[in-house]
Amino acid sequence: MSESDRIADKFTQWQGAGFDATRCPVRDVLDHLGDKWTTLIVIALAAGPRRFNEIDRLIPDISKRMLTQTLRNLERDGFVTRHVFPTKPPSVSYRLAPLGHSLLGPLAALIDWAEARHGEIAQARTRYDRAEGSSEAA
Repeated sequence: MSESDRIADKFTQWQGAGFDATRCPVRDVLDHLGDKWTTLIVIALAAGPRRFNEIDRLIPDISKRMLTQTLRNLERDGFVTRHVFPTKPPSVSYRLAPLGHSLLGPLAALIDWAEARHGEIAQARTRYDRAEGSSEAA
């Protein structure tokens, strides 16, 4: 069975479950990992522990509220650990937990794929936008 056939079979199974997150582990996991902030935060923590403001500087277009919420979600899911140091004021750092480190391989494959296909995707978008523009003018 080819990889493509295996994935198609899995998709059929998930579809049969109605994509119910309580019965579909892929849906449950991707609900949290599928957003851009999660991916960018995991990438930011790949090199080692970082404080909140360091992460904020690395991802300048994320709001503090969204950064806080995403870090909490990552901690809740076991991907990130939060460490509080007894200084005045208290110092907090975040680091990838073992589960977070296990995500780096698949994430690296996705990053490599995105880098290799970005030009192709940009061209497809341009073709689509031109076709949409010409059909709207008609």
